Amino acid sequence: MEDLVQDAFIQIFRSMGSFRGEASLATWLDRVAVRSAYSYLNKRRHENVRLAVVPEPMSTEPGADQRLITREATRRLYATLDKLAAPQRVAFTLHVLDGRTLKDVSLAMSATIVATKVRVWRAWQAVRGAAKRDPLIAELLGTDKGG
Repeated sequence: MEDLVQDAFIQIFRSMGSFRGEASLATWLDRVAVRSAYSYLNKRRHENVRLAVVPEPMSTEPGADQRLITREATRRLYATLDKLAAPQRVAFTLHVLDGRTLKDVSLAMSATIVATKVRVWRAWQAVRGAAKRDPLIAELLGTDKGG
């Protein structure tokens, strides 16, 4: 754009001697600038403009298909948890999914820490068994990669 403005000014200074005063100076300046712009655009039309292929930006967000797979894996995990006894399911959910400490879970459930550990362990056994049978649960838990 700056080059185009500079070209227009050069054309105005070169053409100043041919200004006859039949129109206002502003109109004459506008016409010279417009002709300069048309000239620039006509030159560009004949140039081969090559567009570079712009790579897709890498997104850290999962795609729609990955979100769908994760949602289905989560549904299957919760279906597995629904089959557990209520104390095991609650202990697992509070400790593993919510991230609460075993002490907090045992207090919330009015149970000993040992009983809470056993409940969480049994729930883990059931979830790992489901992960062995279901690759989506295994992927969600990361057990397919040794997690």
